[in-house]
Amino acid sequence: MRASDRAYAALRQDIVEWRLPPGTVLGEVEQSARLGISRTPLREALSRLTADGLAAPHSGRGVVVTGISLDTVAELFELRQALECKSAALAAVRGQAAVFEELQSRFRSAGSLIAASDRQNRSGYYELVAELDAAIDAAAANSYLTQALGNVRLHLARVRRLAKDNPERLLETAGEHATIAAAVATGDPDLASASVSVHLHKSLEHLRSARITTPEIRTIP
Repeated sequence: MRASDRAYAALRQDIVEWRLPPGTVLGEVEQSARLGISRTPLREALSRLTADGLAAPHSGRGVVVTGISLDTVAELFELRQALECKSAALAAVRGQAAVFEELQSRFRSAGSLIAASDRQNRSGYYELVAELDAAIDAAAANSYLTQALGNVRLHLARVRRLAKDNPERLLETAGEHATIAAAVATGDPDLASASVSVHLHKSLEHLRSARITTPEIRTIP
């Protein structure tokens, strides 16, 4: 793997996991030293992060991790509505019912994953959500749609931190994801789209109830 690819992957993960929170300045000198690479591959990595929308230019010295606000979250969900509803509708028409029936069953019994106090076990639920996303992508069979959703999900990974890993809300989402899987399995595109729309509405309302603030700009050495 090229140095720029390694740097991009490491910085992206740090941003998504909030180890580099919004407002953090990613200075070239500091980040080159931290990651153990030269400034040329680092610049390539920072350019890719900027293209992803995870960072933005900052005063001619590196870039700054972009912020998250209720306005940006609402805009993200507007795009999710268009993309995910269409993807689920296509999956209902083109997918195999057995795949989604099996996922429905797993979401119905996902309470143990959500109730786990151990963080590693709790991550099993998010892996299950990723499986449903991947199954819908595969069934929809539209590479352009999948590519667009990939960028949306990258930002969603950051936004989920605002939900504070609330077990009660996660149990609700398990039921909503089970409903989505069941709707896709029926082969009814309208039902599949509607089930996604309901889930997105509830998720956005939950995020709106959280306090979303962007930290002051700061530099990580």
